[in-house]
Amino acid sequence: MRGYEDNTAFLGEWGPFQQTVFFLLCASTIPNGFSAFSIIFLGDSPPHHCFIPDSGNLSEAWRKAIIPIEVVNGQEEESKCSRYRLDVVRNLSALGYIPGLDVNLTGVEQECCVDGWSYSKDIYQSTIVTEFDLVCNDKWKQPFTSSVYFLGVLCGSFFSGQLSDRFGRKPVLFVTMAVQTLFTFVQVFSQSWEMFSVLFFIVGLGQISNYVAAFVLGTEILTATVRVLYVTLGVCLFFAFGYMMLPLLAFFIRDWRSLLLVMSVPGLVYIPLWWFIPESPRWLLSQGRGEEAEAILRDAARRNRVTAPEVIFEESEGEEKPKPEEHHSPLDLLKTSNIRKMTLILALVWFTLSMGYFAISLNTSRLHGDPYVNCFISAAIEVPAYVISWLFLRYLPRRISASASMLLGGGALYFIQLVPPSLPSLSIALEMLGKFGMAIGTALMYAYTGELYPTVIRNTALGSCAMISRVGSILAPYIMTLSTYYKYLPYILLGSLLVLSAMAIPLLPESFGHPLPETIKQMHKQEQTPAVEWPLLKCSITFKVALS
Repeated sequence: MRGYEDNTAFLGEWGPFQQTVFFLLCASTIPNGFSAFSIIFLGDSPPHHCFIPDSGNLSEAWRKAIIPIEVVNGQEEESKCSRYRLDVVRNLSALGYIPGLDVNLTGVEQECCVDGWSYSKDIYQSTIVTEFDLVCNDKWKQPFTSSVYFLGVLCGSFFSGQLSDRFGRKPVLFVTMAVQTLFTFVQVFSQSWEMFSVLFFIVGLGQISNYVAAFVLGTEILTATVRVLYVTLGVCLFFAFGYMMLPLLAFFIRDWRSLLLVMSVPGLVYIPLWWFIPESPRWLLSQGRGEEAEAILRDAARRNRVTAPEVIFEESEGEEKPKPEEHHSPLDLLKTSNIRKMTLILALVWFTLSMGYFAISLNTSRLHGDPYVNCFISAAIEVPAYVISWLFLRYLPRRISASASMLLGGGALYFIQLVPPSLPSLSIALEMLGKFGMAIGTALMYAYTGELYPTVIRNTALGSCAMISRVGSILAPYIMTLSTYYKYLPYILLGSLLVLSAMAIPLLPESFGHPLPETIKQMHKQEQTPAVEWPLLKCSITFKVALS
């Protein structure tokens, strides 16, 4: 029985066709990088206090003293949500009393910010917080805005997988890229927080949909070591590049509307890619559209300057042939006990990695120092993480490498509670090390999950796992708020979940050294077939064996 990769071996691994698909699909993920974390700057809350209207009978001394002083975390700072009653202060000022000398300020009645707030413009010209006054009684809207975005990501994860498996990878990729670009642009004209949030939901829906579609499309077109390169150094590094571009753009563009406008421009560049990126031949075959699949492969052979055989796909006796009318749903991921166990373990792992990754990433605004530098460091640390994940995928079994990365992340977060308060830089370093481990684990799990499921339900499986992980990302903005109950509770919680996930991964099948399964029947056979030996233990095994 000849598999898909045996039938298409005549194309080679790295010809002009594969290079075009590789770089164009990777480039399509760059906007996802700065879209996913844009709320760090769009929704940051600058220093603020109650607005004091201009008044000729208010002395300079009383103008400075009208904002009460509060003690927060052992340090004095101006109140953000209250002021001394303006009418009382005006009367005291008119009588010539001096605050702190003639008047004991603790006895002066306070009031809320009835005239609005005054925001510092030292860092930002404007954010949605300053535009819509998301402070004090409306402060809950700050993390909720992020959750709304990830709720859109969750819905996109669910629907895009089914749509992509039914209508094809390519149409879903380009339609959802257009959705992300269009609604990012429309956000510029938001007149209220509610309008911004609804549009942000739709942007999140489009963002994850085109990311998953591009990931699966590249996984199914590319083969062997090039596929490993794509799912790690390719997609993930270009995502990280987009992430690193975000603080650079935000540094020069301090107004939130202008920043959104600039972020929507790259989407227009991708329109011509429709004529260069093909549909997945694997998916076409799974739908019984063999002639279209052969046409794409013959065009690829022409571009690679190789000769295609007269018959590319031969039907083998006893081989399961997917029926074009057969459709699959997320329920197929729970049908048998083996698939059900695998799906539940993957759900735990994806949930944990997503919640931890975004909780740490969105926490950069709370770190000491410049927010742009902090965000850039948080993004840059993903580059070595993805390089290591690429090495792991080429040389190590999936279960060992995934478990080790999550143990690293969980251990680093656990150790934060042992750091003395006099060494805050060490706590930050351990937090970044925890994110480093989770970034490795995330890159590995995208590849690992794609290798475990067959073509007929692969995109549904990836979309469903991504959907479950977004439940974690929806909760992520609130994880760090648990520190109000106990300073280290967020790190203990995330560390425990990471260790639990690391212990569950060895229960999954090993996919290292196996070809991608085309059907559910082949997936069950693969579970009973031992993988090839480790390349590190037997140097004579070639890279082609690693993912042939």
